[in-house]
Amino acid sequence: MTKRLVDVDDDMLAQVRMLLGTSTTKATINGALAEVLALAARREVLLNPALVAGSAVLADAELRPATWA
Repeated sequence: MTKRLVDVDDDMLAQVRMLLGTSTTKATINGALAEVLALAARREVLLNPALVAGSAVLADAELRPATWA
């Protein structure tokens, strides 16, 4: 792990801390990074027609809006 000095928005950090239920800045930031990676993995699965039935529609930019209507 690398130690980094960064400016962090305190209000956003507090909001994310509450959402994740974390108690430290380190845990909050690492948890937020993990959530973004998990979201990307879920998105990849949803948009891969070979993995999820019906996801071909979600992958098609023209058909996607009708799916959520």
